Amino acid sequence: MDRFEAMSVLLAVVEAGSLSAGARRLHAPLATVSRKVADLEKHLGVRLVLRTRRGLAVTEEGRAFVAASRRILEELDAAERQASGDSGALRGGLHVTAPIAFGERHLLPIALEFLKEQPDINLRLSLVDRQLSLADEHVDVALRIGHLADSALIATRVGTVRRVICASPDYLARRGVPRQPDELAQHDGISFQGFATAPEWRYRRDGAAFAVEPRYKLAVNTTEAAIQAALAGIGIIRVLSYQISDQLRSGALQELLTEFAPEPLPVNVVHGPADPLPLKVRCFLDWIVPRLRAQMAG
Repeated sequence: MDRFEAMSVLLAVVEAGSLSAGARRLHAPLATVSRKVADLEKHLGVRLVLRTRRGLAVTEEGRAFVAASRRILEELDAAERQASGDSGALRGGLHVTAPIAFGERHLLPIALEFLKEQPDINLRLSLVDRQLSLADEHVDVALRIGHLADSALIATRVGTVRRVICASPDYLARRGVPRQPDELAQHDGISFQGFATAPEWRYRRDGAAFAVEPRYKLAVNTTEAAIQAALAGIGIIRVLSYQISDQLRSGALQELLTEFAPEPLPVNVVHGPADPLPLKVRCFLDWIVPRLRAQMAG
């Protein structure tokens, strides 16, 4: 058994999410791919993947072996390129994740320029308003908004975002402008659920933090739905500053209670504690970190 080939097949299967998808990615017969994974499991004496109705589940032993295989194959590729005088070229796949609106507004333009500079890199950009597990989802780099709970991750600060309370001029003309956080209890609110770092209805007064929420008129599970409802005059929303910067600039939404706003949330680029860090990951970080800082500072 060619163990390097077996590792490559396993990685393709895990990253594609199923044996059949892995076979298509490798342009190989499904029976061949299935046999190579089975032979590798037999050689190791453990189950690496489990076939389920939803596709493929990686076992605990499989996750550890996949991580090690990825590192070994990347180091092998780097050694071969260095020996052949091709050490400057980057190859392979990168999996990057970020919140939807932030990713579309800030990260995507920078990532597209990176791809133009590195034509042999394949980028999978997962824009989701929930935090993906770097280990379980095989994520190389993640952009996280808010205070980090996982101390094992390596974080680089690129900026901050404000937590904003706002409403449409139409709503405020009908219901009045709240001047104190306590007055929110008499207002209609749009409850937004489903975002991993959804801003809290928290405020600062005389150095102490406290929370007051409006009574919710509408509950939604996407940022865009909450913004559209606020624009329609349904109620007051709580969002992050980058999500409604255009609407604030145009006057379609009006920021409220700015003097009581809590501290801004940190924005970090994070990755796992790999040592050494794969060349493609290090180069991607070197590319995006200064550019994200410049964008956010602007």
